[in-house]
Amino acid sequence: MKPRSYRRAGVRALLCSAALLLSACGLNRELARQADAVVAAERPSEVGCARADRCAIASPYHDLVERARAENRPDAPAHYVNVLEVGEDSLLLRVHLIRAARTSIDLQTFIWAGDDAGWLVLEELIAAARRGVKVRVLADQLFSLDNVDWLARLARAHVNLEFRLYNPTFDEAVTQPLEFAAGLVCCFSKFNQRMHNKLLLIDGEIGIAGGRNVENRYFDWDAEFDYRDRDVLVLGPVAGAEMRASFEQFWKHPRSAPLTRLNDVNRRLVAGAGEPLRFTPPENLDRPRVDALRARADDAEYVRAHFAQAALRVGRVDYFSDAPDKAQRPDDPAEAELTRRISDLLLSARSQIVFETPYLVLSQRAREVFRDIRRRKPPVPVIVSTNSLAATDAFYVYALSYKYKKRYLKRYGFQIHEFKPFPADAAEFVRNYEQLAGGGAAGKYQRYGRTPLKREGVRLGLHAKSIVIDDRVSLIGSHNFDPRSDNVNSESGFIIYDRAVAEQVRAAVLRNTQPQNAWVVAQRPPRGPKLIRKLNNVIATVSTALPLFDLWPFRYATSYELKPGCSPLPPRDPGFQACYEDVGDFPEVDLPLKTIYTRIVTAFGAGLVGIL
Repeated sequence: MKPRSYRRAGVRALLCSAALLLSACGLNRELARQADAVVAAERPSEVGCARADRCAIASPYHDLVERARAENRPDAPAHYVNVLEVGEDSLLLRVHLIRAARTSIDLQTFIWAGDDAGWLVLEELIAAARRGVKVRVLADQLFSLDNVDWLARLARAHVNLEFRLYNPTFDEAVTQPLEFAAGLVCCFSKFNQRMHNKLLLIDGEIGIAGGRNVENRYFDWDAEFDYRDRDVLVLGPVAGAEMRASFEQFWKHPRSAPLTRLNDVNRRLVAGAGEPLRFTPPENLDRPRVDALRARADDAEYVRAHFAQAALRVGRVDYFSDAPDKAQRPDDPAEAELTRRISDLLLSARSQIVFETPYLVLSQRAREVFRDIRRRKPPVPVIVSTNSLAATDAFYVYALSYKYKKRYLKRYGFQIHEFKPFPADAAEFVRNYEQLAGGGAAGKYQRYGRTPLKREGVRLGLHAKSIVIDDRVSLIGSHNFDPRSDNVNSESGFIIYDRAVAEQVRAAVLRNTQPQNAWVVAQRPPRGPKLIRKLNNVIATVSTALPLFDLWPFRYATSYELKPGCSPLPPRDPGFQACYEDVGDFPEVDLPLKTIYTRIVTAFGAGLVGIL
């Protein structure tokens, strides 16, 4: 081993040793036993309802469950589906369904923030447990509830509430900076694998899955940056059984740690033994907004008029989910099953693929599939909706998308639309809602979602992950169709075989690609002598192919804005250049450092594709 290698090994050993010292060298079993005793002695078991339905509120979805059961046949499954495009609507339905739960609630999430949305869902789950509903929560440890006091209180909130964290770092609920660094260096493979699934399952038959985590920005409630996301409510016996089986698999996995198996929570439990059980709401909790949403969620007629009546009856629905130990068995063919299913669906396309992802960085398998699709005669058009640099929440991932724009446009024939941070239809979302709420039960309520109505307002970014194939099949879930989703993270969602649902999702994605909401990415117009253009093209191609030093500044593609008075045209149309204005590589980015960082990652970050 060379001296430099010795130094690297020494750094790794130092970081690991420091992290182990911080975490008391793994699980403190004596402390865990003491914490178990505190929880057993102090966790209440009384329930506030003696009724068989656990005092669940009336819900029109109960009627749909009964209808789906009656209509279901072994050779013709019956499901009901709501596609949820508006964030606050999705939060409202979560609260409504938690209150309507009669037997069980299972919740799985990648992120659980300690903000208004996180607090609201937490309170509702505790209330459900206290009225007799069995509640289980599984959250990925790295980005969920970093308040040890909250977690210690949750551990003894009620006997009907169980809370676990997936893949905790060094047996701690909250990862300190040094532990984070040590996790990257000494145990990267384990540390890097995260549970990216999102699922809320009510009574084993009503489920919500898609892109949304438990945080304000997924529900139009953040004051600075909100996501335009998508999830779907599905109820029915077949999909319900698949969701239950997936959740059980994660719940029982060794990486899913009960709170009393986390040292920092245990210390707090033991130190606080005998203290009154109090939950402190977040600072600056917007109580009027929370209470207004609760009032709507409690109104069965409101929910019926705006959601249940619009539910689509469909036949086949598949819930897809990776195994918890997917990343530990990369050579196991079973672990590639989800990737294979998505690939087969894409390869079945005959007329059009509409594809939405926040991060346009394709896995190797996805590149192979889209290359095969492009080679067909005639090729299948692929419309892509993704984030611009101005809209994204991850500039370093965008930088790698930027690096491969030429490949996407020329080799795969993508028609790429990059979402604007202040889409013009944001105000239209509010107007549509107000028209919907103009009469009947809805007229009683005010919408509290904050939507950007002016340039200095709340920035928006895409977070939805969806594919629509030939207006007949739609995939909605947590899978970003990138190397992390294929090889590292566990993912989940729905594949719905129904034209009406597919048309609805396609229309929503295409709305995000409209000129008022997105820029078109296309080849730069040819300028200068032909020889210079050819030379530039060759150098740019070679530069892009390099894993390092992709420094050539003259890129193949740029962003375009539709000129006033023109109608939208595809980039290959002869009239495209006359109707579109070149607005540069990074429109609306007024941060020179962000542009510099992006170009640095483009030049030197190709090796990070599998990590980012």
